[in-house]
Amino acid sequence: MGIMGFNNTESTLLVPGVKLVGACDLYTGRLDRAKEGYGKDLFVTKNYKEILDRKDVDAVIIATSDHWHDRISIEAMNKGKHVYCEKPMVHKLDEGAEVIATQKKTGKVFQVGSQRVSSIVTLKAKEVFETKTIGDLIMVETWMDRHSANGAWQYSIPTDAQGGTVDWDSFQGDAPKRPYDPTRFFRWRNYQDYGTGVAGDLFVHLFSALHAVTSSHGPNRILATGGLRYWKDGRDVPAVILGIYDYPATDKHPAFNLQMRVNFVDGSERGEGLRLIGTDGYIDFGWDYVKVVHHKMEKEPGYGGWDSYETFSESQQKEYEKWYRAKYPKAAPQIIDSDLEYKAPRDYNANLDHHAAFYKGIREKAVIVEDALFGMRAAGPALATNKSYFDKTIINWDPVQAKLV
Repeated sequence: MGIMGFNNTESTLLVPGVKLVGACDLYTGRLDRAKEGYGKDLFVTKNYKEILDRKDVDAVIIATSDHWHDRISIEAMNKGKHVYCEKPMVHKLDEGAEVIATQKKTGKVFQVGSQRVSSIVTLKAKEVFETKTIGDLIMVETWMDRHSANGAWQYSIPTDAQGGTVDWDSFQGDAPKRPYDPTRFFRWRNYQDYGTGVAGDLFVHLFSALHAVTSSHGPNRILATGGLRYWKDGRDVPAVILGIYDYPATDKHPAFNLQMRVNFVDGSERGEGLRLIGTDGYIDFGWDYVKVVHHKMEKEPGYGGWDSYETFSESQQKEYEKWYRAKYPKAAPQIIDSDLEYKAPRDYNANLDHHAAFYKGIREKAVIVEDALFGMRAAGPALATNKSYFDKTIINWDPVQAKLV
């Protein structure tokens, strides 16, 4: 019941027929807050196994630190529970296969929590992309920058954090054992022991949205760089990462390149964006809009201006003009598609749609788009970004099987 725990609870209870019967957290204050928000009779515990053992629990939302995602997901599915797991699906690259296999073995509904996959905005971008209105996809550029302490994960630490209110031993799990440190508990995203850094928190959102729009399985070659330029607060993950990715051609899209960036000291206040650039224009889309701008290449190359034509002798310029008119007789004007912009309704809630999709999968056996395999195809390149950064090397990735080559 951390930030995403409460956020997911708020969204999930908007779906008709869903009831919250239990909550788990390792900090006493969050369990108290859950009772304040959802009733003093709510069952609360610091032991997640007590939730999984309840017969009246059909599904669980896993919004823990990243290093617990795979273990609780696997245990929950084996206990007969459907699972909504926050992104990234796993903490380490070698953890994905067992989650995928467990979903397949148990037949339980498993959905990763990158809500953009279910958004009407993403579905509109996918629809537009598939018309090939921007021609052939050449490259994608995306960024998700921030410029605040909270944005850089310097979350508030309660004043009672030293009073025995945190179950530190349980929190550590399979992480290296350390003395209790409330900063590590409440700001776990800053540490490799428990989180996946910028790539696991934010890049995975961008991968998920891009893969949903293009029906891509992911890149096969990954290179990243970056650094810790400002937030030198004890964290051991970079606050600036730039990634470059090669996407191979498939029957859904041509080969293209992706450049991705997150900067936690964005003095330019550029914010975020995701842009698919094609031969005839580009698609720009965010959380609540899709915009298409067309810009087709001229059929004739033209001459003059910043061109070698101006360096020719006067007589050669006349000869060249004669040759050019013969080779390029006046062509009919090109028909350029009208630009368009789509905006989601002001009160639209993509989180609600994503949770509704989860329960539709449970109740109606509807296809879950962001299942374990899709989730690993997004988490894998994000975690491989970290591997490239720390190992200072190019990572080769199998986007179909979602594993390292």
